[in-house]
Amino acid sequence: MSFIKNFIEGAKIVFARMQTKVFWSNFTKVAIPFFIIVTLISLFLNSWRDIFAGDFLKVNEANFTNGKWKNFWGMKLFISFFYGLYVTHKKM
Repeated sequence: MSFIKNFIEGAKIVFARMQTKVFWSNFTKVAIPFFIIVTLISLFLNSWRDIFAGDFLKVNEANFTNGKWKNFWGMKLFISFFYGLYVTHKKM
């Protein structure tokens, strides 16, 4: 078989799995905890001093004000979504 035929057959398998409830149930079991962990790690790396000092206004200022929330949450959602798809597909 050629590369194109293998790719098409593989894509059919992936899309067939994605159309089941079990796939999306397993996806949420992977993606949501990963999203929470990545968010917590990111917050601690970006402003751990302010968090331990209890100065949450500085944490808000550093991570969420002036449109920074779009990058903060957007990247984590994007990474979590594709990590969840990858792991769920790999484990099924």
